[in-house]
This record gives sequence, C-alpha cells and structure tokens, in this order.
Amino acid sequence: MKSLYLPPDQWREPFVLEGSEAHHLLKVLRARPGDTIRAIDGCGRSGIFAIQRLERKAAYLDLISEQTRPPREREIILALGWNKTARRGWLLEKAVELEASGIVFWQAERSQGRAPDIPKESWSAQLVAAAKQCGNARLPFLGIASGGATELVRQFGSSPGKLLLWEHVARERLFNPGLLPATGRTIIVLGPEGGLTDEEAHVFIQAGFDPLSLGRSVLRWETAALLCLGLCYWANQ
Repeated sequence: MKSLYLPPDQWREPFVLEGSEAHHLLKVLRARPGDTIRAIDGCGRSGIFAIQRLERKAAYLDLISEQTRPPREREIILALGWNKTARRGWLLEKAVELEASGIVFWQAERSQGRAPDIPKESWSAQLVAAAKQCGNARLPFLGIASGGATELVRQFGSSPGKLLLWEHVARERLFNPGLLPATGRTIIVLGPEGGLTDEEAHVFIQAGFDPLSLGRSVLRWETAALLCLGLCYWANQ
C-alpha cells in the first residue's frame, strides 16, 4: 500500500490531507471515498485511513488503525563535509531507506562553496518523498555545522560512539559494524570530496573520535556515505 505524508502537527481529528498530498491522492492515485490509504507523519507514526470524502483540494480521512515505531536503540548520524553536488538529493533518499537517524552537513576546509545556514526545504521534501516510497515512518533530522570541525565536536562530542572515516588511516583499521555501540547515538564523520586536512583530523581525534579506514580505494563522497549507511543498516537488522 502506497504511503502518503500527514505532518505531525496535522495528525489529529479531523484528519485532512491538503496541498500536494491531496492532489496526488485525487489526480494520480485517483482515489475514491471508501478507499483505504496508509499515511506516515515522519516521527515514527503510521496509520491506515479510510477516505471519508474528497473535495477539490482536500481529502477527509477516518482513522482505522495506528502504529508508533519507537526510536531506534542505536542511532546513526552521518556528518558529511559540505560539497556542491548533484548527488545530494540521491544521498538523502538513501539515508531514509537505510534508516539513518540524522544527516549533518559540516563546513570543511576543503568544502566546495559555503553550506547554507539552515537546511533547505527542498531537502526535507526529498526525505518525505523517499519515506513515502520505502514506507519508513521515521525521517532523519537534518543539520548544518557551519563552524567546521570544532562546531561538529561541540554539537556531538558527547555521543557514545564517535567514528572518523579518513583516507590516511592504515587499512588494518577498517570500519566494521562491530565497532558501533549497541545503544545510543553514534556519529560518523566523513570529509568533503577533497578530504580532511591534517588539522581537522587532529581536532576530531583529540575529541575522542576513532579514526578508521574504508579500504584501499579512494571513494567518492556519496560512495563513502552510502557504504557507511549500508553497513550500519545491516548491523541494525
């Protein structure tokens, strides 16, 4: 059953789908009163609804059943050095599919351009689209650390798990899911396309981040991120 998105602040009676979600239900899915649909709120809640009535720009729903998925015991936050890349949207979709808890873009010394001050609305829309497709009812949060490595340490330095993926680490120190704490938050730091500077790596290592390798190949930004997400997803199964 295809999922639709009902924001958490609208998850109350009367249940009403509006805007683009109502348009999709009416014009694309061609739903009719009495049909059943699944909706998610992005915060772990999903429900089965019956369509009560349809208007030109709204769909009124009756709640049949509801489930709430608890927060994950092991939370994975991926901190990515900022890059100007057409693959960002693709990566955000994969973060939803692979159940990341958060994605943070941080301003690195070798970043291409400047990261925005706050996450863009279009990024959130891409997360929602991916969640509707894969059925994941809990969206990752989005963050920006414009102050570089120091700010990232300030925001996440108290996390139970702190991993630094760096191309200059010996291959004997490979990242593997067995290094993840069983519970709590783990932040995994990746540099931008041009890599980390020695100074940035030193900041993270001094803050207790464990430096690890992803193997012999020099991976592109999105490849390294996807590999990390996939290994963590597998570990959480």
